[in-house]
Amino acid sequence: MRGIVAFYLTYMLCLILGIICVALVVHWNYSYRGGFAWDSSAKHFNWHPVFMVTGMVVLYGNAAIVYRIPLTWGHNKLPWKLLHAGLLLFSFILSVIGLCAVFDYHNANHISNLYSLHSWVGICTTALFTAQWVMGFTAFLLPCTPMSARAFMKPTHVWMGGIILVLSIVSCISGINEKLFFALKGNTNGTLPYSALPPEAITANSLGVIIVAFGLVVLKILSSQIWQRPEPGYEVGVYQPLGYDGS
Repeated sequence: MRGIVAFYLTYMLCLILGIICVALVVHWNYSYRGGFAWDSSAKHFNWHPVFMVTGMVVLYGNAAIVYRIPLTWGHNKLPWKLLHAGLLLFSFILSVIGLCAVFDYHNANHISNLYSLHSWVGICTTALFTAQWVMGFTAFLLPCTPMSARAFMKPTHVWMGGIILVLSIVSCISGINEKLFFALKGNTNGTLPYSALPPEAITANSLGVIIVAFGLVVLKILSSQIWQRPEPGYEVGVYQPLGYDGS
């Protein structure tokens, strides 16, 4: 019982940090970067950080811990598989829209694509995410997949999920830093320099810190043995899954 209470307290912290992440990234781009539009202006670019933080970090992190929620343990796993896959698909869609926003903005304004370390890590992360989702769908949702193949692929699937979350966080905080260096140039564009730590810099830096905190909480939940979903026979008489499919 104590472990379950600790999980829900940690899970609530995860939800709160996720909400703060989304609120901060929207506030930053609305209040300091001029808002949002889809017209190839600077406002067009502002969709990129919003969709990437929301999709690749917050939604992805919450999708990763669906199976750790004790409320799901005594039930058929299939609905939770569908929820897990659905949240990740939604996360992927938002990420693709976020990528379209930055590529459209760059192309319309004759800015080079994929030249920075941030962009390299980000595009690799998205590619890994795509491969991970396809592999997960094929291995764990298609009924024709043998149970032996599911058991073989599960450790890799779980490990890769954590790696993608870490890479997503690296991409986001490097992107925040890159944007601040470009946007806060002091005398060049009439803003205070980044080194002076103006309010925009404090807001964006805080966003980066909250993203890291969110990721650490998610990784804590994923790495805790006592919060892993029990398998059949784990505690006979205590855990009796309904229609468990073995994966």
